[in-house]
Amino acid sequence: MENTAAAPQKSRLLSLDVFRGLTIAGMIVVNTPGNNEAYPQLDHSAWDGCTMTDLVFPFFLFIVGVSLVFSLSKRLERDGGKGLAAQIFKRTLILYAFGMVLNAIPNYHPSTIRILGVLQRIALCYCFASFLFIKTTLRTQLALAAAALAGYWLMMTQLPVPGYGVGNLTKEGNLAAWLDRLVLGAHTYRQGPYDPEGILSTLPSLVTTLLGIFTGLWLRANSTENRRVAGLLGGGAALTLAGWLWGLAFPINKALWTSSYVLFTGGLAMWLLALCYWLIEVKGLKAWGKPLEIFGINAIAAYMLPIFLLKFLVLYKLPVPGGEPLQLRIFICDHVFGAWLSPLNASAAFAFSYMGLWLAFFWLLYRKNIFIKI
Repeated sequence: MENTAAAPQKSRLLSLDVFRGLTIAGMIVVNTPGNNEAYPQLDHSAWDGCTMTDLVFPFFLFIVGVSLVFSLSKRLERDGGKGLAAQIFKRTLILYAFGMVLNAIPNYHPSTIRILGVLQRIALCYCFASFLFIKTTLRTQLALAAAALAGYWLMMTQLPVPGYGVGNLTKEGNLAAWLDRLVLGAHTYRQGPYDPEGILSTLPSLVTTLLGIFTGLWLRANSTENRRVAGLLGGGAALTLAGWLWGLAFPINKALWTSSYVLFTGGLAMWLLALCYWLIEVKGLKAWGKPLEIFGINAIAAYMLPIFLLKFLVLYKLPVPGGEPLQLRIFICDHVFGAWLSPLNASAAFAFSYMGLWLAFFWLLYRKNIFIKI
């Protein structure tokens, strides 16, 4: 195995758990508006652009990259990575299967079930990034990341799309959407003419995970804590600026996972991790992060269980005399928050309350030392 890291300072970073927990808390909030209204930052961009909601998914993939550096390096140092490939494949299959289970509710028919999705993308990026980490050098990984971003940009802007021409980056006419419709057919995202976790856009999303790997290697290097923070801040500034500049020609777009989006969100992830690292690892200020740590160390359950319940709240509908059946989610929002808040604020209050209820649940698991791992 060619890739080696410098001697580690710690086998696990509390600041990384807190960052992961912050990302999960954000995911729960943006996934769970109480009605059909949401503040702009609590909703995805209509197409081009980037809101706080658009940061959640790339932050997940970035964290996967940072985490695997610590976990796989520990295995490599302990036993040379014996059985590591089997472990990587096992985790990949489990994550992918979890994603298929979520997609099967309520669309469980084999002819139309969505094959790709959020957990599926996380699984694929984890798998490919893990093998790149243990089988290739850092120089190779950097070269592949640069080639993937440049290649994706050239494909999306220079290859002609039948019926739409060259350089079409609309929802219907872009190369990635056309390829998904061609290959996946009915097994695509059901709410639009494109799949936000489609085939071609998986390539730049892998680079988001590689940015996490580069960050993890930096944090494990033999350097001072202040130097680690400075490196994250400097690297984050460079990536964010590069992403913004590239976005002038290749727009920052979450659904297409454009190359500019990779750099822009990767830089922001470095900044946020730097803040968590400085507060917790350098300054020793840990109490504020405890609620987020509780989400972060039970990440898989904290991801899946709120989505399962949300699907029930959306799919279960109450009869309304003389009107259309009402989602249980909207009924609760209207009756608990709608009587004293505007529809927009009621929707936000429902979302944050939903996150708070799940925090209480996982706090109980934490107190009982129950951690769900794969």
